[in-house]
Amino acid sequence: MSHLEFRQRALGPFFWFFLLKKLPLAFFAGVRLIHLDDLGSITSLKFKWMNQNPFRSMYFAAMQMAAELATGLLLFQYRSSAKPFSMLLVRVEANYHKKAVGKITFTCTDGIHVKTFITKLFSTHEALLISMPVIAKDENEVAVADFIFSWSCKK
Repeated sequence: MSHLEFRQRALGPFFWFFLLKKLPLAFFAGVRLIHLDDLGSITSLKFKWMNQNPFRSMYFAAMQMAAELATGLLLFQYRSSAKPFSMLLVRVEANYHKKAVGKITFTCTDGIHVKTFITKLFSTHEALLISMPVIAKDENEVAVADFIFSWSCKK
């Protein structure tokens, strides 16, 4: 499946099946895919009983899961049976600025960087590293956290 086909199908029922099969915790936590294209991706997660911490805000691990998906999907959309590659998350950096309550969106706008990375990846036999930032904002567009996810990929 090409990255265009994945993108078109990801926003429909295929994405729910993908989550249930590959990332069941994200499925049950309620992670949603809002947007995915060559420029970036947006996921979201609503604060609810299942993802809360004892301080009445979203648990950091739930936030990292939704943020990681925003970066992972940017890479994953380029995988296919004709052009397979492995992906391994090797580092996460996170800063939390305020309590995360309500609907939180996780935005990664590094799509052009990813496309360049994928071109380079398929021209070498070495493992390559890519780091992608994600910003998490609440419903008032106030930043509640920011992340950097580093992925190691190999053809």
